[in-house]
Amino acid sequence: MHPKLGAIAVVRHEGRFLLVQRKKEPNANTWGFPGGHVELGETARDAAVRELAEETGVTATAQGYLTNLDVITHDADGAVLFHYLLAVVVCTYENGTAIAADDALDAGWFTADEARSLPQSPNLQYVMDLCDW
Repeated sequence: MHPKLGAIAVVRHEGRFLLVQRKKEPNANTWGFPGGHVELGETARDAAVRELAEETGVTATAQGYLTNLDVITHDADGAVLFHYLLAVVVCTYENGTAIAADDALDAGWFTADEARSLPQSPNLQYVMDLCDW
């Protein structure tokens, strides 16, 4: 097993963040930013935009990297179940209505305060707090 590279798209439009409810592990049923695996030959910025469109139907333009996240999940015995390095990509909304697709159960626009009441993926609040724009 090797660590996997992923990218997440942080889109904020009209004061709300676009979030998805995850369908698959890790973090099934929790809310977080749209994202997924970076394909061979694809930049993390391109992957974030692609995954955003696949999961929500929303199109956006990648503006730049906000941070990177190490996401490592262990089982009860301490063995690694999942290991991702996630590139957090800030994106500017272009168009589209958020509709859950691909590996998302649900999708919607939430203020930071509204998101606090959702079952959150690890690091969601941390990333939101980094967004001072």
